[in-house]
Amino acid sequence: MKLNICHLYGDRMNIYGDDGDITTLIKRCQWRGIETKVSLVSVGERINPKKFDFYFFGGGQDQQQVTVSNDLKIQNSKLLTDAVANSAVILAICGGYQLLGHYYLTTEGKKLPGAGILNVHTVASKKRMIGNIAIELDSRLLTTDYRLRSTKLVGFENHSGKTLLGSGIQPLGKVEVGFGNNGDDKTEGAWRDNVFGCYLHGSVLPKNPHFADFLIAMALKRNYGKVVLKPLDDQIEWAAHFSSLTRARQTK
Repeated sequence: MKLNICHLYGDRMNIYGDDGDITTLIKRCQWRGIETKVSLVSVGERINPKKFDFYFFGGGQDQQQVTVSNDLKIQNSKLLTDAVANSAVILAICGGYQLLGHYYLTTEGKKLPGAGILNVHTVASKKRMIGNIAIELDSRLLTTDYRLRSTKLVGFENHSGKTLLGSGIQPLGKVEVGFGNNGDDKTEGAWRDNVFGCYLHGSVLPKNPHFADFLIAMALKRNYGKVVLKPLDDQIEWAAHFSSLTRARQTK
């Protein structure tokens, strides 16, 4: 088996250790004998929606988001939509999450158009939402073919954008500790079908091996049908998960 991964705008949108998520995907595949190939697709380049099984879209500052928003509009919004229709999986973090929505409105009032894949929009605020975050995953995620070993996700958030969910879109989870999408409605992230967005840096996948495997299995399904992943010795990963969860709860 082989997993083709696109690191979308990875040279522009890669902040707070987000490339650790790519490393986690690679290693967890390699430990199982699954071949991986990671390709950077950046400004001025077009996505091949038939090629990639998994897209990772990390976070960035406003300046980088302006550049990426313009490029998405010219090059890749439609192609990324086609990739989703072709059963590719997307994980987007922070700025990438915002640009999967309809738009991000900056503090200067500039509206940066997104890909419109998730029915969300984001408005900049003056409040910085920063700190450890723990969420309870949306219950609908627990009824898929792949059985998650935990209902929790842990991470670290650092954003001033307030993301609001529209109709027909589910939050990734409910905030147990932290701010989440906007600091008001106790939701964190969003998901629809095979597309996932959230504010969890940290990076998120090393601390949440169950979610990493969930995404891998979903991405492999595109070419291989339902896949049962070989169990790994995850003592260190789960120790990191529970340590992060304890630390988050202590700051509540």
